[in-house]
Amino acid sequence: MERTMEFDIILAGFGGQGVMLIGKMIAYAAMHEGKEVSWLPSYGPEMRGGTANCTVVVSDMPVGSPVVQSPHALVAMNLPSLDRFEDTVRPGGVVLVNTSLINRDVKRKDVLAVKVPTTEVAMELGNVRAANIVALGAFVGATGLVSLEEVEKVVAENFASKPKAVELNLAAVRKGHEIGLKARLSKKGE
Repeated sequence: MERTMEFDIILAGFGGQGVMLIGKMIAYAAMHEGKEVSWLPSYGPEMRGGTANCTVVVSDMPVGSPVVQSPHALVAMNLPSLDRFEDTVRPGGVVLVNTSLINRDVKRKDVLAVKVPTTEVAMELGNVRAANIVALGAFVGATGLVSLEEVEKVVAENFASKPKAVELNLAAVRKGHEIGLKARLSKKGE
């Protein structure tokens, strides 16, 4: 029987942090690479400022369900999200932590913890609003789930109506990718 690839992700944070957008971008990049995907949003009752998360499933076969109980990866943009989802990640998975808003380490030792100061990196690049795109790049670097090139295309398409935003967000995804790739390679070197 042929082995299939399936990778589940939970992206979570406050409403307005852009977790839905980066989830969509991962899904589109995977789709462009010929993979099957699902994207399922979940909002808290407050919307902006409340809790928001989405699940993304990437597979080489049709996705049976968008519901994820035990993801391969978590992107936690705030402390409540890390507290809520850290224990659900599969052993050997990836937990990406936005250290700009999360002041504790990942408690688990059986996952790759990727620390990314998304706000600080985005501010260095010139716009704090690119913090989610820094996280997107770090996720791609840490997991290798989709290619950086495909993500760059999706970022450029998404911001095409704002040429200045395209360059900023491409720089953000590249810088984040460096951080995530460095974490992945250092884990391999242990």
